[in-house]
Amino acid sequence: MARIIGVDVGGTFTDVVVLDDGVLTGHKVSTTPDQAEGVIADMGQLRLCAEDVFLHGTTTGTNALLEGSGARTALVTTRGFEDVIEIGRQARPSLYDSFVDRPPPLVPPHLRLGHESDPGHLMELLRKKKPDAIAVALVRSHIDPSEELALAGRIETELGLPVSVGALVSPEFREYERVATTVLDAYLTPALARYLSRLDHSLQADQRLAMTSSGGLLPFGGAARRASRLVLSGPAAGVVAATALGRAKGYSSVISFDMGGTSTDVCRIDGGGSWTRREPVAGRVNRVPSLPVRTIGAGGGSLAWVDEGGALRVGPRSAGSQPGPASYGRGGAGATVTDANLVLGRIPPSLLLGGSVELDASAGRLALQVIGDRLGLEPVAVAEGIIEIADTHMERALRAVSVEEGADPRDSVLVAFGGAGGLHATRLARRLGIRKTMIPPLSGVFSALGLLLAPPSSDTAKTVMLEEDAVELAMSRKQILAAARKIFAADHGRQDPDHEETWADVRYVGQSHELTLPLGRDWNRLRADFEELHRARFGFVRPDQPIEVVNVRAVVTAPPPITWDEIPLSKARGEQRLLAPPVVSREDLAADDQVAGPAVVVEPDSAVWLGPGDLLSVHEDGTLEVVW
Repeated sequence: MARIIGVDVGGTFTDVVVLDDGVLTGHKVSTTPDQAEGVIADMGQLRLCAEDVFLHGTTTGTNALLEGSGARTALVTTRGFEDVIEIGRQARPSLYDSFVDRPPPLVPPHLRLGHESDPGHLMELLRKKKPDAIAVALVRSHIDPSEELALAGRIETELGLPVSVGALVSPEFREYERVATTVLDAYLTPALARYLSRLDHSLQADQRLAMTSSGGLLPFGGAARRASRLVLSGPAAGVVAATALGRAKGYSSVISFDMGGTSTDVCRIDGGGSWTRREPVAGRVNRVPSLPVRTIGAGGGSLAWVDEGGALRVGPRSAGSQPGPASYGRGGAGATVTDANLVLGRIPPSLLLGGSVELDASAGRLALQVIGDRLGLEPVAVAEGIIEIADTHMERALRAVSVEEGADPRDSVLVAFGGAGGLHATRLARRLGIRKTMIPPLSGVFSALGLLLAPPSSDTAKTVMLEEDAVELAMSRKQILAAARKIFAADHGRQDPDHEETWADVRYVGQSHELTLPLGRDWNRLRADFEELHRARFGFVRPDQPIEVVNVRAVVTAPPPITWDEIPLSKARGEQRLLAPPVVSREDLAADDQVAGPAVVVEPDSAVWLGPGDLLSVHEDGTLEVVW
């Protein structure tokens, strides 16, 4: 039988999950500076063959954006709008901090060109500028894309450069967001295309698909042409897996908490999901369908430091995989969150992190002592301070995806995973009043497992501006579904999506921004759903005010490689023991066993810390449930 292999590349470790003839296994390997090299080497160890299915979550686009290493990009837009990406909106990154600036535009002024009536002159200018990629985004292309598509086709034919087209990247109104997203897509495309092309030529698997930010799978060829869709590729896979687990356990509201070595990703999913949310990435507008993932620079490898005022700080800089935290024994001298957990006894010194990294507790303590000498504190006190600061950062992120959006986190289940997720989840759950936390099987490589649970999908959108017109709304819904099916056939080479969803961006007439909710055929139901969401989000409704549909959206999907119920996971039933030792091996736990905190539950690539008063129970599928 064909194997299904999921590979999720993180900043410190690369997670791998393999489903082979009914047996599911997972492991970690250190991420290499050249990510493709590490993936290819590990697939060589697995002897990847043509019958296998290879699924991939990548941070190549994200890294290029964070490091500023994207392509030299030119922008072609409507004359007079060349500087729209610099003018932007009046919103500021930090309202009361006059020293905070927005990141500079990805295209400098000399590479911004206004579209002229003479395309030949434009071609000559582009040749002289020598860009590596070109973004074509005319101001009104969301209404009529014909001129934009024709211009982009000519540029691509005559210059042979990759061209990102606004009408295809972000076919919605608001010129700043559409132009900025098209520029970002062009900026990232060459690096992502090179990376996927290298994997494409090196891996033998017939099916090679990449995860998108919206939680769906695209073949490598389509993914390489949609770089902006892969910026949250890795984090999205974890959300897909957490949502699948939550639904299998009967929960409609799930908060996923993915703490890795470099960062922490949190996301709240209610009911059918929120795939149309568009979150900024590294301060950049990226208006493409995306799960509402919020990422912060707090992970196991986040470095502790002392600022000029003598205050202890943690992150966002990370020790990465090389040299890594001081306790890795690879030459790293900086104290990290991992070192703090080790010194506090939350990570047993005997644990092999990632299944292979031997820990050096004395090196971790020495790194903490260096900081302690500056602060006048003992290493244990420094470790406690590091954990408190990191937890505060993560608590703020969890509140941002719940309380700040009008949702009570106590109504959700917290699903914690990643190499460090289980070490911090129960403490954070108490802070937020969340009564139940779940740590899934293979929690250390859970994002890679999410790749196996994600559906092949395609989506599209269209600006319609409809006011209380049921006939036009039904027609728009029909048209957007037809467009999505056409894109799906082109992307996946098949005509058989098994599931279709339509969504609408709705607002009161006169409002500046919209709320996204499922779109049916009935206008009255749409209004009722909108007002329910509006009241939850903002605390009021306007029954006397008409509403309008700004954009309609559609997503079509095929069945995922596997579903949660098909995952071969089971625990033998034991004697319903209640255990309370300081360290427990997860492998030794049977279904219905319980563990009372304080205790640490360890597995090959992660650990779970239980505080006093925490009670852990083992489900039949191996999921750990913690209540307090």
